[in-house]
Amino acid sequence: MADIRAQSIKALRSLETIRLNGLRFRLIDARGLIVGKLATQISVLLQGKDKPIYTPKQNMGDVVIVINAAHLHFTQDKWDTKLYRWHTGFPGGLRQRTAAEEWDRDPTEVLRKAVNGMLPKNLQRIYRMDKLKIFPEEDHPFKALPLSLYVPSPRTLHLPGMGWSLPPGLDPMNPKKYALRRLASPYLQQEQAESKQQPPAPPVPSTAHQAQGQQGQGKAGQEGGKPEKGSRGRKGERKVEAGKTASGSGALGLADLESLLTEEERVELKKQVSRQQQQQSQHQKPS
Repeated sequence: MADIRAQSIKALRSLETIRLNGLRFRLIDARGLIVGKLATQISVLLQGKDKPIYTPKQNMGDVVIVINAAHLHFTQDKWDTKLYRWHTGFPGGLRQRTAAEEWDRDPTEVLRKAVNGMLPKNLQRIYRMDKLKIFPEEDHPFKALPLSLYVPSPRTLHLPGMGWSLPPGLDPMNPKKYALRRLASPYLQQEQAESKQQPPAPPVPSTAHQAQGQQGQGKAGQEGGKPEKGSRGRKGERKVEAGKTASGSGALGLADLESLLTEEERVELKKQVSRQQQQQSQHQKPS
């Protein structure tokens, strides 16, 4: 009780050094709020940025009274990972303390240090911090003063949505984040609801299956005696595939090429064949 009374007297005496003309006493209930989100709004009130007569060089911020500071929260695992560091000034004198350890020592210091780090680093910061009165519970010595209740804006989650869904056959690299983004996308939710009502679509064949199907169709066309599409290319280019002749040899026969050659080419081919036959007859030995 003596400590609470001493703190109350100290808080009241601190108002003697503050010019209270035209200032308001803002009361904030910090129960269940996030430390960083609340600290940003308190820094705006201490600077007076919510007033139309705001001037950076003048200390015109209101007096902010925060209650239930012992019931603040950090997001994720910052109670164990957030560190407060300082140096004693001696070699090897670097010291650190986690947010949970700082809260055990003094619950009000967590919010006080957060607000102190968000104010401009100048001489005005000392006088602005004097206007911040933080109490761990609901009891405070300013109940007799005209208090103005300030309700901080709620914390909102900004989840980037998506305008399209993953193609079939692909899996997200981060399923948890992908699920959150789907929840933040009303278009995808509507698409998912419609897909549940409609019957499932037939599976789409992959490119490998399509290629195999095209090859099978080409072979079937050759076996049926139909000419392949594109046997003659653009600008009169001919695509001649090597095949076996009727006699079974691997060389091209005259009958196989006559349907593909012009009249001049046929005459030239006959001359070449006759020359080859003459050369073969010369090299043959007489019996």
